[in-house]
Amino acid sequence: MSTAVDVLIERLHGLMPRHALVLGSGLGSLVETVTDPVRVPYADLPGFPESGVSGHAGEVVAGYIGKTPVVILSGRVHYYEHGKADAMRAPLEALQGLGVTSLILTNSAGSLRQDMPPGSVMRISDHINFSGTNPLFGEPSDRRFVGMTNAYDTDLGERMQAAAQSTGTELHDGVYMWFSGPSFETPAEIRMARTLGADAVGMSTVPEVILARFLGMKAIAASVITNFAAGMTGGELSHQETKDMAPIGGKRLSAILTAMFENPDQSHG
Repeated sequence: MSTAVDVLIERLHGLMPRHALVLGSGLGSLVETVTDPVRVPYADLPGFPESGVSGHAGEVVAGYIGKTPVVILSGRVHYYEHGKADAMRAPLEALQGLGVTSLILTNSAGSLRQDMPPGSVMRISDHINFSGTNPLFGEPSDRRFVGMTNAYDTDLGERMQAAAQSTGTELHDGVYMWFSGPSFETPAEIRMARTLGADAVGMSTVPEVILARFLGMKAIAASVITNFAAGMTGGELSHQETKDMAPIGGKRLSAILTAMFENPDQSHG
């Protein structure tokens, strides 16, 4: 029986990307920057989950951004869909099997800072796992005790910052707090998050970062800010707002990522 890695190797016709991206809600347009794309639906890949969230495509897209071969997971599965924090383990293991060494994660997030309005992009420098769960629950080996001191790779972070500067795109820097979802946070929870040192909140990314480090891959992540968090404006939050605002910041993030990959000497594994 073919594995997901077998299928991808066959479909990619010799393309051996070392960099992978995971796209968050409303950020699917980033795949439009890929040249010579090869598309493989998640449904064709054994073990890959199907996302039930609008705004997530559910396909692997491989090709080039600039001169650099990349593979993109367009759409992710969230903990809140089925209560499984390790829902993205099979896709990330498949990326590892392909030879991917660097994982770039993107998400849509709510801002806790007035100076970081909707449409902004924030590089995640660290995270707070507030969900109370972990994708390595049940892992039997001692490899489950993953060090997270340098969860977000410093070198990749500096390259992302340099790429932002080269394109004249403002790139904020901050701490992301993972809430389990799917309900949005309350104003009291946002006040707590700010007290604990969070700059943005969201419902994804942290499990994939933990899994990436578990699998030996370098990780970096960026949030597209789609709204101010609960209690900051007096208005209610909605997933539609996320989908509406994500493309605005998504264009800025796309410019940054494209610049990162334009010169392969600046983006090796």
